[in-house]
Amino acid sequence: MGAKESLPGDGPAPGMHHYYSKFMRECPSGQLSLHEFKKLLGLQGLDPQGDIYIKRVFDIFDLNQDGFIDFLEFIAAINLVIRGKIDQKLKWYFKLYDADGNGCIDKKELLSIFTAIQAINGHTNMSAEEFTNMIFQKIDVNNDGELTLEEFITGVERDEDLMELITKSFDLSNVLKVIQSGRRHSV
Repeated sequence: MGAKESLPGDGPAPGMHHYYSKFMRECPSGQLSLHEFKKLLGLQGLDPQGDIYIKRVFDIFDLNQDGFIDFLEFIAAINLVIRGKIDQKLKWYFKLYDADGNGCIDKKELLSIFTAIQAINGHTNMSAEEFTNMIFQKIDVNNDGELTLEEFITGVERDEDLMELITKSFDLSNVLKVIQSGRRHSV
């Protein structure tokens, strides 16, 4: 059994009412727009790549695609990030990378999302190109230059280094820490 993930120093996960009051305080209308989402996370003024990434994250959390994240969608997102099983998270990552929604990730999609993530999280010891090529080299079993959801999940689950790399690079828990801490360090 894997260790239960929790954010450092927060003891048991805060109850839903904690998130609800926070959500309503930050967002009295109960509807979080993309602009408010960025404000909540302190992510205004990103470069265009970073903006694209945040918009993708927002769109995926916006389950009914009405252009707003409501409280239930917000909680679903938080649950996934904190308590999601690894294959749920991988499905979510896949959705994030599959920019055109055709059920496959190609190199261009992976490259653009990884570039965007680096713009937000700071650069890793690997360029976006190297990262993309490595992923395809490791898990594009039939070498068709595209990854299906199955190839992606199987490939990542089989390779611990890759799993760690992907989980670290796309870790949203720092985003959640911001939400939990109530943005005390806001500008």
